[in-house]
Amino acid sequence: MRRQLLPRDLGFEVRPGDEPSLFKWFLASFLFGNRVSQEIAASTWRVLVEEQGCDTPARLCRFTHAQLVGLLGEGGYRRYDESTATRLSLLCRTLMDEYGGRIGGIAEAAEDRDDFERRLLAFKGVGPVTLGIFMSGAGRALFPARGT
Repeated sequence: MRRQLLPRDLGFEVRPGDEPSLFKWFLASFLFGNRVSQEIAASTWRVLVEEQGCDTPARLCRFTHAQLVGLLGEGGYRRYDESTATRLSLLCRTLMDEYGGRIGGIAEAAEDRDDFERRLLAFKGVGPVTLGIFMSGAGRALFPARGT
């Protein structure tokens, strides 16, 4: 089994208080947590973030469902492109509406790390695999006292 990709594999580091890096890693974790290869997830992430500049929920929300399906297809997502586009739209809208468009907003609203993780799991399409991937790369940035 290959090792899970980390933020540095995508060319960035997740740092405390650095919202773009937190969101980029959340988006990557979301894609890696789906049933596609790491290569397809990474390629799709590059299309969304590097080519289209989707490093914030607001920037991701500017795309229509059809545009997201096209971008996912460009990255190699073909089997789950419709459902993934729907979940991505919901994800960015929820971040905008409930957390001020910030991953840090989730941490601020949460009572503790466990509550933060419950809040992440409440996003449609975020399950234990996505949560584990995200926390492996962002846990220390969000909760420095406890680490990952």
